[in-house]
Amino acid sequence: MSNPALRANKLFVQTFGTQADELYCAPGRVNLIGEHTDYNDGFVLPAAINFYTAVVVKRRDDLRFRAVSDAFPGEIEEWVFGEEGLPTANHWSNYLKGFTAAMATSGLAPKGLDVAVVSNVPMGAGLSSSAALEIAFGTAVNDCSQIKLSPLAIAQLAQRGENQFVGCACGIMDQMISALGEQDHALLIDCLDLDSEAISIPDSLSLIIINSNVQRGLVESEYNLRREQCEQAAAHFGLESLRDLDLATLEAGKADLSDNCYKRAKHVVTENRRTQNAAWALESGDIAKVSLLMAQSHRSMRDDFEITTTEIDYLVEIISNVIGERGGVRMTGGGFGGCVVALVDHALTDAVVEVVEKQYAEKTGLEADIYLCTASDGAKRIDD
Repeated sequence: MSNPALRANKLFVQTFGTQADELYCAPGRVNLIGEHTDYNDGFVLPAAINFYTAVVVKRRDDLRFRAVSDAFPGEIEEWVFGEEGLPTANHWSNYLKGFTAAMATSGLAPKGLDVAVVSNVPMGAGLSSSAALEIAFGTAVNDCSQIKLSPLAIAQLAQRGENQFVGCACGIMDQMISALGEQDHALLIDCLDLDSEAISIPDSLSLIIINSNVQRGLVESEYNLRREQCEQAAAHFGLESLRDLDLATLEAGKADLSDNCYKRAKHVVTENRRTQNAAWALESGDIAKVSLLMAQSHRSMRDDFEITTTEIDYLVEIISNVIGERGGVRMTGGGFGGCVVALVDHALTDAVVEVVEKQYAEKTGLEADIYLCTASDGAKRIDD
């Protein structure tokens, strides 16, 4: 974390001409299994990763916020608490303004801050750089104004800001794992009641993330379409969400559903069960079971939810050929590009890297980015 921290402090001094008071960081995340289940009130199994967004801040005596990012040095975003205005299309500051706007509608009143942001979470890769930004900033605001919100409450405000201000209908998973992650553990999250349970990742496994570098076009519109199809399926059965639907009921009512709504619901119903089973298998060290469940998850995303690409499918295939039952691999994230996640026996790590570097480029003409990660803690203040 020293590199982003040093960079953030340097950016702060260059921008505001003074030293910052505090440093906070929040991690990106990878979802091991449980895709598109969070907004269906289902189960997810993400892990925070050792890539972070760092924010350094200085307290102000007024309600004004000023923020700068190393991605846009010299460009200072400024707003007054409760007067965030309208979002600027595709702008990083929307995630900060969304958080303060959510605080304002909740009756919370923090003091302003000067903020500098630096991140090494890969952007556009599906590793939740946006949630890391929201949670790092939200943790700073909460701490500096001594509002005493829990990490879960910070995550809920961040989600509300992204839903209502940014305009992305995301679930709670990304914000929760960034706020609540635990070292060497994944987190089994019940997105209905927001209960969570830390699940240890066996020491024998490496956590590898491979960015396909497939350009993720039309992701937001397709994401929202999948959500609408899930809601239509739930409404057909008179349910609040697909969380309450079982496979037998779905199959019995299949004839009255559109083919797409049926397939989307089938993915969510089966993925919820797979996610719970994968958590128990990880906890007990049953790697062969984890391997099977991750493979089933990927096939479901490919065939029922229809969010993979030929390049992603190829990555999963060549990695699976290397690891067999000594690990699991699947697409992770919203889909239509992005990343593959693999849990791999340490002894096979080099072989996985080698096959990706050689065969993926030969087959697709794309060069994948490979990240060897560890599961990390959630957001925190960094003391000198």
